[in-house]
Amino acid sequence: MTTFRRRVSEWRFPSLRQAALWVPRWFAKVAILDAPLEAAMAFPHLQQPSFLLASLKADCINKPFAQRCQDLVKVIEDFPAKELHAVFPWLVESIFGSLDGILVGWNLRCLQGRLNPVEYSIAMEFLDPGGPMMKLVYKLQAEDYKFDFPVSYLPGPVKASIQECVLPDSPLYHNKVQFPPAGGLGLNLALNPFEYYTFFFALSLITQKPLPVSLHVRTSDCAYFILVDRYLSWFLPTEGSVPPPLSSSPGGASASPAPRTPAMSFASYGLHHTGLLKRHISHQTSVNADPASHEIWRSETLLQVFVEMWLHHYSLELYQKMQSPHAKESFTPTEEHVLVVRLLLKHLHAFANSLKPEQASPSAHSHATSPLEEFKRAAVPRFVQQKLYLFLQHCFGHWPLDASFRAVLEMWLSYLQPWRYAPEKQSQSSDSQPRCVLEKWAPFVQENLLMYTKLFVAFLNRALRTDLVSPKNALMVFRVAKVFAQPNLAEMIQKGEQLFLEPELGIPHRQHRLFTAPTLTGNFLSPWPPVVTDASFKVKSHVYSLEGQDCKYTPMFGPEVRTLVLRLAQLITQAKQTAKSISDQCVESPAGSSFLSWLGFSPIDTNCPYPANDLDEMGQDSIRKTDEYLEKALEYLRQIFRLSEAQLTQLSLALGTTQDENGKKQLPDCIVGEDGLILTPLGRYQIINGLRRFDIEYQGDSELQPIRSYEITWLVRALFQLSSAINRRFAGQMVALCSRNDFLGSFCRYHLTEPVLANRHLLSPVGRRHAASQARGPRLSLRFLGSYRTLLSLLLAFFVAYLFRVGPLLCTLLLVLGYILYAMAMTVLTERSKLHQL
Repeated sequence: MTTFRRRVSEWRFPSLRQAALWVPRWFAKVAILDAPLEAAMAFPHLQQPSFLLASLKADCINKPFAQRCQDLVKVIEDFPAKELHAVFPWLVESIFGSLDGILVGWNLRCLQGRLNPVEYSIAMEFLDPGGPMMKLVYKLQAEDYKFDFPVSYLPGPVKASIQECVLPDSPLYHNKVQFPPAGGLGLNLALNPFEYYTFFFALSLITQKPLPVSLHVRTSDCAYFILVDRYLSWFLPTEGSVPPPLSSSPGGASASPAPRTPAMSFASYGLHHTGLLKRHISHQTSVNADPASHEIWRSETLLQVFVEMWLHHYSLELYQKMQSPHAKESFTPTEEHVLVVRLLLKHLHAFANSLKPEQASPSAHSHATSPLEEFKRAAVPRFVQQKLYLFLQHCFGHWPLDASFRAVLEMWLSYLQPWRYAPEKQSQSSDSQPRCVLEKWAPFVQENLLMYTKLFVAFLNRALRTDLVSPKNALMVFRVAKVFAQPNLAEMIQKGEQLFLEPELGIPHRQHRLFTAPTLTGNFLSPWPPVVTDASFKVKSHVYSLEGQDCKYTPMFGPEVRTLVLRLAQLITQAKQTAKSISDQCVESPAGSSFLSWLGFSPIDTNCPYPANDLDEMGQDSIRKTDEYLEKALEYLRQIFRLSEAQLTQLSLALGTTQDENGKKQLPDCIVGEDGLILTPLGRYQIINGLRRFDIEYQGDSELQPIRSYEITWLVRALFQLSSAINRRFAGQMVALCSRNDFLGSFCRYHLTEPVLANRHLLSPVGRRHAASQARGPRLSLRFLGSYRTLLSLLLAFFVAYLFRVGPLLCTLLLVLGYILYAMAMTVLTERSKLHQL
């Protein structure tokens, strides 16, 4: 008994054996038979696939999850492929959800072992690469069944290409497009069971609705993420070969998908080559050949499906259209989507780097190379590079300017560092210095030049628009600077730029057509072009294939990018000073002004000169981290671009980062216009990054201020209505009491007037204007009773009184008496201070 069946058997349900025998459940007059095969023989009219499908659909409603899975295992083992053929599409949809996102299926993106351990374990073992579901796939694969998949749910560029009768560049779609049936609507792809399963699995990440923000789900703990990791480890192995498919009969194996004749004419990008397995068998003479060659199509299919469904949402033409400010975004990736793509890239690097040194060399490329080794060499450049580049370009240009961009950033940095996933780990130096990038990685850097240079420029433009005082944004700048500052990496990038900018001596101008996108038709073992030894040609071919013939390349180490780096260095310096100013202000503020301040109930200063960011939530530790990140990032930028201290000092002074004579920050950079001050572009940058602010002081009615986070919304509104009614009802009496010149008048003026209104002025950034003429009579304010702090203080007072056996009435009387004494003392002190001011 397998682990899966043993775990499910712990769920004791009555009549479990009879539950798998579908005939007795639907026809009471039929005798119970011992096996489904006997049932089929005794009742030929029940061999219709709809009968088994209807029974399974009914069980989805009536049976719990564990028992349904156990029944499915028995069905997969006992029923023939002919009957399972009709069940397979429904089962796939019930697991991964519908393509329109209405049905969520098993909701694998939210299923976690920590929250639902039993359901999680059952689902993972059922969907494991060696589990029952994959056994069903191979069972149907052996019979060469095909399943229709609607073209309308494919990524945008692929769907548009097929609808225009143009064959997509990926071999995944070759010989699969079918005309709609008579009276039908839309085009379909005829997929084999493995393709159909992987299509649904990959698209469930895209088609299902994003997870709600209130649901705090860690992506790496979810069943979907872990299944992706298992499938990649199984079909893209770093050691050994791909395991053979499971078979219900000893020695059985599933066949390779047979090539299909195209059902419609296409304007192809290139010649269509024969399938991998067919080509391999036609040249095979030995029966004991490498078994991986028979099953490498599964690895190829899995990778192509993942890349197409997760990355191929943008084309070069679509990206150029998206540069228009009026263009509507066709697809918006989520943070979860990006994390899964990063997992794919890490696996691909480990898969490609598992080549042995003698196999990785170009001279080793011969007919003796196994299909798996050939696939390792071709996987990243041939299937991933172009689509990933467009995907990253879109994310860099359209992702919100917040901390969630960290996921995109780490995905990009993971692709840029294949040496991190090499089997031979370099020894970490004792002084914790960055590891040197070995020279053997120079071809990868040069053949991915735009990934390093153009995306670095895109990141600079993002960093210049973010709040670098925020520790999360400072961390992102630090991460990028640290990666590019690795020893020898900047030199490799610079060498690649030199190769691209080399004049094309000896190459006629008409041969520019050679620098076109590599033909991706056929499978990955289609005839390779001759090995090109010219490094300059390789770099030019890479750039032109990704950007087109008319691309305008901006060198990373040219004057334009250097100017951007200097601006970023200036903002880093200013952000450090701002963080220090915030730290100094926090130290100067009376942290212990009240007993409850350490509980977080102290009032918020509405006139704080600095904008709110996550520094307010994290405190001094966050400020220290921000300063540390920015300091190291600045040092790394100096190393990469060879900046001098004199340059940074001069530019900092030019931007006016020094403080004025009073120790206060200067106003943002602006000019005086007819209607007042007008911000310059530099002033906008200073405000966005929190480097400078206008001193804003609230001078309105304190009763009408927005409700704070430390106040109870409904209680503040109720108290405002009550105090307004009292003020309207007793307005005359309040004026009479406050007009008295004795102690009672002073006592009433202390409680019923707003003393700050008398001295308020309307100010502007350039000087003091006329005094505010606000004539308001005395009034009562009860807003302080709506504060969490006040209510907690009262509760603590009653609790302490209860400990000393003081009743609530006596405690209330003592509190009122204590406040009267306090108010009398404050009244005397206030009157004396007024006399001294006179």
